[in-house]
Amino acid sequence: MRALRQARNATLAELATETGLTASTLSRLENGRLRPTLEQLLPLARAHGVPLDDLVAAPLTGDPRVHLRPVRRNGLTVVPLTRRPGGVQAYKVVHPPAGQAPTMELQTHEGYEWFYVLNGTVRFLLGEQEFRLGVGEAAEFDTRVPHWIGSADSRPAELLTLFGAQGERAHLSPSQH
Repeated sequence: MRALRQARNATLAELATETGLTASTLSRLENGRLRPTLEQLLPLARAHGVPLDDLVAAPLTGDPRVHLRPVRRNGLTVVPLTRRPGGVQAYKVVHPPAGQAPTMELQTHEGYEWFYVLNGTVRFLLGEQEFRLGVGEAAEFDTRVPHWIGSADSRPAELLTLFGAQGERAHLSPSQH
């Protein structure tokens, strides 16, 4: 449940307002200290835009494929690529063309993020710096630094994003020959 909320960049307080559940209840559900009831799961599934099966951890069928279910949030299309709770989470994120994003406010939150540009051109604001990244370029940063990511032109920008708890980083190493 935490991964779904984080994919939407929603706080516990925001999710509490959306669902009618208290932030304390949501926190206990996310930490596994409370077993969810159907009355709690229904508003959570609606808020996250996912089927109930995704929230109740239906038993795995042995099928390794990830069943992609896009979530539209704050003008972005976010496709979760990982299902396991905790650890580094992977997402495909599609940013709308420049000028169509609902807001360009810098944000901060706990965590560490890495992204790779799959398609388009990205405008990336990090603190007082501004970067433009094209296809095949990547960036990594501490999300406690104020930041904003969006398309730099009239085309959508598609990113592969890895998000982890504070201190975790995505590392690529050359293969050993």
